[in-house]
Amino acid sequence: MRYRVTATLKTETAIDLHRKLLDGTILKQKPDGRAIVDAMNRAVVKETGEVEFSMGCLCSTPLAHERATVFDKHFDDLVTEVVQDRQEHVGRPFMDYLAELSDPSRLTHSQ
Repeated sequence: MRYRVTATLKTETAIDLHRKLLDGTILKQKPDGRAIVDAMNRAVVKETGEVEFSMGCLCSTPLAHERATVFDKHFDDLVTEVVQDRQEHVGRPFMDYLAELSDPSRLTHSQ
């Protein structure tokens, strides 16, 4: 089945998620690493702040392995909805958002 997924990013784990998406940690995960990385590359951040993406899964419980290994560590309030086809998602590219959150220069120090 194919699912549309909405979730809220745990900002405290954003840097870790970004690193794992870029360094191959998630990509190497079997059997779903490639699907997770591809989904995150297509994901968007909506105006509400929710992250939205779509991906396929053959599990009886939607995204069971993906949730156990990646999603539940980095997202809250994950909701899946069955859809028929690949979805177009409108919003800011999620990977750009993660890159911004991971940029050490964004941290300001008040004195």
